[in-house]
Amino acid sequence: MARYQYKRLGYLAPPELSGAGPGRYSVAIVGAGPIGLALAIDLALQGISSVLLDDNDMVSRGSRAICWAKRTLEIFDRLGVGDRMLAKGVTWKIGRVYHRDRELYSFDLQPEAAHKMPAFINLQQYYVEEYLVDRVRQFPELIQLRFLNRVTGVETKPDHVRLHVETPDGPYDLEAAYVVACDGARSTLRGLLDLDLKGRRFEERFLIADIEMQADFPADRRFWFEPTFHSGQSALLHKQPDDLYRIDLHLGPGADPQEETRHEKVVPRIKAIVGERPFEIDTVSVYSFQCSRLDRFVHGRVIFAGDSAHVVSPFGARGGNGGIQDVDALGWRLAALIRGEAPQSLLEVYNDERLYGADENIRNSLRTTSFMTPSSEMEELLRRAVFDLSTDMPFARRLINSGRLSLPCSLEGFYGPESHAEDAPLAPGRVALDAPLERGGQPTWLLNHLGGGFTLVTFGDEAVPAIPGIKQLQVGTRGRGLVDREGYALARYGQGLSYLFRPDQHVCATFRTPDPSLVRAAVAAELTRGT
Repeated sequence: MARYQYKRLGYLAPPELSGAGPGRYSVAIVGAGPIGLALAIDLALQGISSVLLDDNDMVSRGSRAICWAKRTLEIFDRLGVGDRMLAKGVTWKIGRVYHRDRELYSFDLQPEAAHKMPAFINLQQYYVEEYLVDRVRQFPELIQLRFLNRVTGVETKPDHVRLHVETPDGPYDLEAAYVVACDGARSTLRGLLDLDLKGRRFEERFLIADIEMQADFPADRRFWFEPTFHSGQSALLHKQPDDLYRIDLHLGPGADPQEETRHEKVVPRIKAIVGERPFEIDTVSVYSFQCSRLDRFVHGRVIFAGDSAHVVSPFGARGGNGGIQDVDALGWRLAALIRGEAPQSLLEVYNDERLYGADENIRNSLRTTSFMTPSSEMEELLRRAVFDLSTDMPFARRLINSGRLSLPCSLEGFYGPESHAEDAPLAPGRVALDAPLERGGQPTWLLNHLGGGFTLVTFGDEAVPAIPGIKQLQVGTRGRGLVDREGYALARYGQGLSYLFRPDQHVCATFRTPDPSLVRAAVAAELTRGT
């Protein structure tokens, strides 16, 4: 069985070491994991240059993120790596929940047809980073990718940030108009600025193992409460590419990581799940988790995204997916600021929207933890009653919480009624719904035509006025534009309605009649929100 082949990503001496003084950059990104790499690509697609610093020179090792949700895949597709991820990943949409040996119920995360991206794929984080690094290298004029560059100091100024950086060839300084911290849960920048995550830490410990084996297990997500094969409270099984399987086992509080990861202890536990078939252990570790976040994600010209800003439990796949959605909300706003199209206050809107998203993820994560690891007799009694009722009572199944899986948060509360045509099915703040279309007789997808800039899309065959300076599309049943042969787009958006989409594919205004002055006003309002 082939294991992933790690390789060095390469170190080059930064030009600042030649004595030319500190370089000046539009954006410096600290951390070349999925979040930092994705942000650099997003900026490059909008013509904005960046320098990307990482203290390592390899993709991530060990058991990291594997579950990538539909919305995240749509963002990756906009960035140019979606098809490659789909080709390699294990696609799934069915979740199965068991109590001991009995299947309580199953659920379908994507019952609706005609979307390019599936509900989820499982793909190891090292593949995602490899694909993103390859994509970054397609922008040599816009992205400087610097491995083995460790940030050791930060100075914040009114109009820029200065970073002190260590390399194998010595230290140097660089300056950037904005710095984005994408350096993970143990964020160096967070520590240098003396910022703390606030929330709850949990004493519960879980064993996580990736094993290689030949098996015909389905791709379905399978979760057990009180499994007969494990004395803990829960177990989780996910299929990955390359004949890898991810196993999570609840150990309870106080478990000794060194003891629990001994080969003699791990192998019998895995055999109890998979049987006597041959397997090899790829990685094994013990983890605990916290649900916490910074009070603010924007600190002057230093901005936090991903795990540097917020952390949650792994149940529900809301960590990496939430971080990529941070990038989605930040990239176009930074580009607008740097191009002089928006005031500094636009970062406050990023701060508010992503605090809202982080709180939603943390709230769901806390509820999952309470159900998975009841902390009181009353919580345990309630859980047992839910299990007993769930076989025959569908309403009880909705109370079983094995992890509310990642969904895009709705931002409708950030928009007023004046931005919404009452009969429009999608309100401002909602993320765009994909749909299959044709263009010039060739198949395409709606989302492939959104993103990067503001786009006004009219659904229907009625003529609409041209609006100079605004990208416009028309989706109809005939003509040479985007043709909705199957009717999904018109059904999802409504006949005769127009939608203004933000550069991150969120609706920001809807119109029954797209008057040019109203459309321009909606764009201006979006760029000045937060003032």
